Amino acid sequence: MSPEALANLEIGLTVMCIGFSTVFVFLVILIIAMNIQTVIVNYLNKVFPVAPAGGNSAPKAIKTSDDAEIAIAIACATLKQNHG
Repeated sequence: MSPEALANLEIGLTVMCIGFSTVFVFLVILIIAMNIQTVIVNYLNKVFPVAPAGGNSAPKAIKTSDDAEIAIAIACATLKQNHG
């Protein structure tokens, strides 16, 4: 191999190692920050507990009228009949 090719290979490997190490350090810092945040949030949840909202009331079902469904079916049938 020529000296230029070896120099380019050395520069490429150096840039690759710097990039990999930068990403690795960033991910380690991110994991540490997330663990610290978890500890802080758990502590704050113990200090300031959130009261349950309203009790055991389940969401009520919305009553729908059959008239709306019939109107939609008629509109679809008319559209299909007029436009093929």
